[in-house]
Amino acid sequence: MSNSPTYDVVVAGAGGGLIGAIKAAQLGAKVLLIDASDDFINTCNTSLTTGMFPASGSRWQRELGIVDSPEIFTGDIMKKTKNSADVVATKALTEVSVEVMEWMADSLQVPWELVTDFHYPGHSVDRCLSVVGRKGHLVMAPIWQSVLDSNLLEFRSSTRLVDVEIVDNVIVAAVIESANGERERIPTKNVLMATNGYGANQDLLEKYNNEIAHVYYHGSKYSRGDALEIGVKHGAAVAYLDAYQGHAAIAAHANTLVGWATVMQGGYILNLNGKRFGDESAGYSEFAAILNNQEGSTGWLMIDKRIHDGSMSFKEFEVTAASGAIIWADTMEEIAAKTNLPVENVINEFANANAVSAGLAEDKLGRKVFEKPLQAPFGAIKLRPSLFHTQGGVRVDADGRVLKESGKPIAGLYASGGAALGISGHGSDGYLAGNGLLAAVGFAYLAAKAIAATGR
Repeated sequence: MSNSPTYDVVVAGAGGGLIGAIKAAQLGAKVLLIDASDDFINTCNTSLTTGMFPASGSRWQRELGIVDSPEIFTGDIMKKTKNSADVVATKALTEVSVEVMEWMADSLQVPWELVTDFHYPGHSVDRCLSVVGRKGHLVMAPIWQSVLDSNLLEFRSSTRLVDVEIVDNVIVAAVIESANGERERIPTKNVLMATNGYGANQDLLEKYNNEIAHVYYHGSKYSRGDALEIGVKHGAAVAYLDAYQGHAAIAAHANTLVGWATVMQGGYILNLNGKRFGDESAGYSEFAAILNNQEGSTGWLMIDKRIHDGSMSFKEFEVTAASGAIIWADTMEEIAAKTNLPVENVINEFANANAVSAGLAEDKLGRKVFEKPLQAPFGAIKLRPSLFHTQGGVRVDADGRVLKESGKPIAGLYASGGAALGISGHGSDGYLAGNGLLAAVGFAYLAAKAIAATGR
């Protein structure tokens, strides 16, 4: 194993970790950024998302007269997680959310827009920022291009972090491995593990998160739990390993993301008996487990042309529609015939949704709002549940420092995103739209500032 030049920080994972690498370099650090993929900007979990980044009390909210604050955001998280979210992480991320998003706008020229046409379950106010096209890749690709143009830091692709060296509880080196298996010792004072969670590691899923272990995985194949295993090896505390972000709206036709904007505009989901089986408005993450428990682990999403058109602002839905995943019909009887669903049940559920929408009935499953009644032409999309990413990992403090069981930090070792504990509590029902991305960029940004402040 060869030795290499010394760096101030080695950042492993160029999704959310890219934000930490840039910030650290701007603050004067000599940075080595690595990623296991040779095409990370297209395949990392950050790029695969719909690009919703929450910020509480931002200037974009103020421009529209929306009152928000870290305290309000924290309240939403605690309500959604039934007060089970980590208090330290929640406070740190809600408080830094505006700073990091405004820095991304001002320093990295991200053209944020406040998403107000869809109101995501669990957020009491509109606080999610995105860009035109609403896809993580459209946020990250221009940032990466600016890094390439600036020579701000050193980057190596197809390179994994496989270990760290610690002497007297202090980081002294990172051990990295190239695609051909060659290992290299990189002397460094700091390591930021931003390699996401363990969603692509079947053994770890079965060990820590069997509820979602056997559904379709819609994330990066490189999210194999490297940071978790490195942390555990060196005595790091772990937390919330049963937490995950699922999604109930993946088109079975081509494994593309349909998106929950369809539901928020009035769509609903039927099982193979033609019946609804849960309150879809509760959220897309928890509904993945609910859908997984239905016959065949599948269902049909009912939409109309209005919902179709309203969802085309999402690039992923545009791709889904172009794939031929939507079955169209002029009547619900025709929809039932084309989907092989019992016609009487399909018609009854259609009537129920319309009655609730008109304020003439209460939904037996507790859904409060169907935004507008579906009108012909009607569409149906066959769905399958999926795992997007795990939400538990090594325990960190408010600056992203990895903590031991004693609560003492390992000096120079940091974690962000799915490598660290998230703010989603346990299971899937505590996930709020965008909180995975906030943990990814928020803790990476906080780690970069902490590294600069310590002077290590």
